[in-house]
Amino acid sequence: MKKIDAVIFDLDGTLISSHANIYYAVIKTFKKLGRNVVIPEQKFYALLGHHFKDMFESLNIEVNDIEEFIYIFKNLYFDFINYSKPYEGVEEVLNFLKSSGIKTALLTTKGQDQAEKILEHFRYTDYFDMILGRRPGIAIKPSPEPYNFICNELSVNPENTLMVGDSELDIQCGKNVGALTCGVTFGYRTPEQIKAEEPDFIIDKLPELKEILQQLQRN
Repeated sequence: MKKIDAVIFDLDGTLISSHANIYYAVIKTFKKLGRNVVIPEQKFYALLGHHFKDMFESLNIEVNDIEEFIYIFKNLYFDFINYSKPYEGVEEVLNFLKSSGIKTALLTTKGQDQAEKILEHFRYTDYFDMILGRRPGIAIKPSPEPYNFICNELSVNPENTLMVGDSELDIQCGKNVGALTCGVTFGYRTPEQIKAEEPDFIIDKLPELKEILQQLQRN
């Protein structure tokens, strides 16, 4: 098996349980825009990980100015931050990576500024060698572009990295660059959906990642 020089994490549904935070901020954003939109929670949660534009299209909700929506949403997000919480074992795994000398990066479709603020809120910033949120001129997952951008910044070969995420976007993104992939079953997709993507590894709890990495580093 391959030696792992860097682990790249998704954010929502992988490190942070934030579905309710996002949902209530979205509802409040629509109200701020003078719209009383009814969004079925479970359908909404099943689409998390996609860009809002794609999510609203799937939900048949018309949003004329998606950038205005996102701007308002970001300003309201932290009104509901108490609905967000880290998954079990996040700090344990991040400490393990740091002590093992394995580089750590974040790859999310959230805006760059918002991703940084969320990590800062949970005091995780210092664990990460690279934080890549949505930026102008860089495609989003599952495009290989953002993943390759991170690898270039960290001076690592994509084949010697592991992508960890809870959605098809994460697994496909990792596969598109030749990285190893690890799907988590505790996020916003069902275990069946994760298995269907055929990642190299599947975990039910984040600390299981330590065993996978220890095994890879031994081989």
